[in-house]
Amino acid sequence: MASKDTDRTTPPPLPAPLAVPVADSHTHLDMQSGTPAEGLAKAASVGVTTVVQVGCDVPGSRWAAELAAEYESVHAAVALHPNEAPRIFLGDPDGWSGQRREPGGQAALDAALAEIDALAALPQVRAVGETGLDYFRTGPEGVEIQQESFRRHIEIAKRHGKALVIHDRDAHEDVISVLLAEGAPERVVFHCYSGDAAMARTCAEHGWYLSFAGPVTFKANQPLRDALLATPLDRVLVETDAPFLTPHPYRGRPNAPYLIPVTVRSMADTLGLHEDDLAKAVAANTARAFDY
Repeated sequence: MASKDTDRTTPPPLPAPLAVPVADSHTHLDMQSGTPAEGLAKAASVGVTTVVQVGCDVPGSRWAAELAAEYESVHAAVALHPNEAPRIFLGDPDGWSGQRREPGGQAALDAALAEIDALAALPQVRAVGETGLDYFRTGPEGVEIQQESFRRHIEIAKRHGKALVIHDRDAHEDVISVLLAEGAPERVVFHCYSGDAAMARTCAEHGWYLSFAGPVTFKANQPLRDALLATPLDRVLVETDAPFLTPHPYRGRPNAPYLIPVTVRSMADTLGLHEDDLAKAVAANTARAFDY
């Protein structure tokens, strides 16, 4: 029998394939084991035939755009993650990002955003994201920088006619406030939705999409399932955010796009739908949200 530590590094088994193909609306293939080709083939074998590869910094966004140019089944999203913008501006002394950068100030932030702007113009780049606000990891000194970066990403998305992919952690009210103040792009996706049912109804009123990840399958997360129930079916997406947020019963083990069927089946059970009907809706919604 494998030890507990070994099991946590062992990829979960392949789930039964979905009969109706779906998309993983948010993944990070560059952070997963194996090659992108292997990950995409494994996903396709269980009915996950499209993925949105999401950048979190300039190098990752370049990589996403290059991968999407190589694979028809991959669409790219490019951005500075909400935690990345303060690190560019203020420096990264703790090395959390692995880059240990000196403070770059406004000039460095402007240069990074200019590169994101250029990447957003590419046809294989379908979205600007993940951007937004994250008050969990960045302290008070980074809030203003995050908000400036978020506003500028909104402008980039609107100017290029691309979807906006939002990372929202411990910042629900401010995220919505900035979106409404700036004027949201035509298509907005809340990645790894973490709000409650009331917020889901607010998002629905504005026509925004809510993408649900592994946490919706966790036993303790009934409020998140209530939010799913409050979301119109034509605004529901599904994602892995792999290699993070692996769905139950594999929580704590490596996540990858091939595990989307696990989350789809759990969501279908919550909604009282046949998995095929949910998959059809998710596939159509993702194509509409990302305009492919």
